[in-house]
Amino acid sequence: MLGKIAEWLKILVVLAFLWPVLVQCRGNIRHYKFNVMMTNVTRLCSTKPTVTVNGKFPGPTIYAREDDTLLIKVVNQVHYNLSIHWHGVKQLRTCWADGPAYIAQCPIQPGKSYVYNFTVTEQRGTLFWHAHILWLRATVHGAVVILPKHTLPYPFSKPKKEVVIILGEWWKSDVEAVVDEATQSGLPPNISDAHTINGLTGPVSTCSSQEGFNFLVEPGKKYLLRIINAALNEELFFKIAGHNLTVVEVDAAYVKPFETETILTAPGQTTNVILSTNHKNGKYSMVTSPYMDSPILVNNKAATATLQYIGTNNSSTTFTVSPARNATSIAFNFMDSLKSLNSKKYPAKVPIKINHSLFFIISLGLNPCATCYRGFRIVAAINNVTFVMPSVSLLSTHFFNKSGVFTDDFPGNPQNAFDYTGVPPENLRTMEGTKLYRLEYNSNVQIILQDTGLLSPENHPMHLHGFNFFVVGRGKGNFNPKEDSKKFNLVDPVERNTINAPSGGWVAIRFRANNPGVWFFHCHLEVHTTWGLKMAFVVNNGNGPNESLLPPPKDLPKC
Repeated sequence: MLGKIAEWLKILVVLAFLWPVLVQCRGNIRHYKFNVMMTNVTRLCSTKPTVTVNGKFPGPTIYAREDDTLLIKVVNQVHYNLSIHWHGVKQLRTCWADGPAYIAQCPIQPGKSYVYNFTVTEQRGTLFWHAHILWLRATVHGAVVILPKHTLPYPFSKPKKEVVIILGEWWKSDVEAVVDEATQSGLPPNISDAHTINGLTGPVSTCSSQEGFNFLVEPGKKYLLRIINAALNEELFFKIAGHNLTVVEVDAAYVKPFETETILTAPGQTTNVILSTNHKNGKYSMVTSPYMDSPILVNNKAATATLQYIGTNNSSTTFTVSPARNATSIAFNFMDSLKSLNSKKYPAKVPIKINHSLFFIISLGLNPCATCYRGFRIVAAINNVTFVMPSVSLLSTHFFNKSGVFTDDFPGNPQNAFDYTGVPPENLRTMEGTKLYRLEYNSNVQIILQDTGLLSPENHPMHLHGFNFFVVGRGKGNFNPKEDSKKFNLVDPVERNTINAPSGGWVAIRFRANNPGVWFFHCHLEVHTTWGLKMAFVVNNGNGPNESLLPPPKDLPKC
């Protein structure tokens, strides 16, 4: 009898020792509640009712550890239909929780709720969440911080502290009214009135009393800054006076560390940097300003914040000069420096054998509109297809095999070839339709994203839901398949979920289609998405339940 008790005690001791490891393997369940509500917010010496989450702008930060399951209940208390997208989360087999309205779900109607249920798998780093309907993400957004497993520490020295920095835009007017006016006229919407750092503009000429974000630091320490571009329509530079930044991660994927004075981040992109506080005292300006190397109107006002060393009180602030709006050399130097870590723990699994070789031209166009200014409206297209949003969920349509909502004949190549970055064709009309492109499970995909000179060349930050991809090449002018493909980096290309298709140039990406569902692919400039610069991939189920889309949750919103 005593022998059996001793054996049981030994088993209990072993279990007690292994329990933390077992918990880490399966992860924890984390609960969050998002109350989407109207809140009066004052910026630029003006107050307006604003759509917020839990009354905050920006919204609350979601914290998780790799392998954790998140249950996030979203309660819609505003008069808009609503959905939330967990930008960059791969959503393996849980496309129902991805969030884009009318793609992965019907929106949450006023007075209703929905629980987003997903597990964070094979990811760690900084991502973010935002509304994915209308232009509500202007104020409905926040950070997602995914901590690594306890057994996999950072591949760099642990910082003293981590700080989330969210870059954004602010309109004094109601944003949805701005969009409605533009839709009726067929012209571009009014640009924003200010940029923000963690929701604050800092002092501006029209409102000197406007406060800015203030960040206290100790000298001789290292801080991890998790920088998120939550702006709607502008790529942004970011820099801190007197301090260099060491880039260690982008879009929740580690990179080979490199030092820079200025970072570039497009809407939808995230960048983690190490800040070394190598000054003894003082205040230093943090600034974000737009990057635009095309003749496109942007908000050229910079937002400012302050890096303040503890013990510094009344000393003057050291300022920095923002890069020129068209500082293409700074932008390109930054992008060229990004390489995957490609270590033993974090290999760069670049697809080599390609099953689908796609060539997507990105363009603006003009379609007839009897009620619009001058009888036409500006539209946008991929391979001359302006995407038409359905009135029901594409994912449900696919899962239940319903017909009549979409076709899977999206063109993999341009229907009419021309000099894409040269003289544009006279006909600027586009084809309108809800067309998707179908992929077999586990197929390898290459996409060449080619900008065009139709109306105007412009950078396009393209975001792919459900996957990370590798950026294997980039260049100016028209893509040359024979010459440019020879220069592809298939060893350590940067891994991202959002990439800039450069103005008057091209970028090449590769990914493995190992996630069943319907996955949105669109420009993350909200104005271009509104104009139709979007499409979606249908990824078929593989073999067996572990390679198949899970069934829809019971509380999935209905249209």
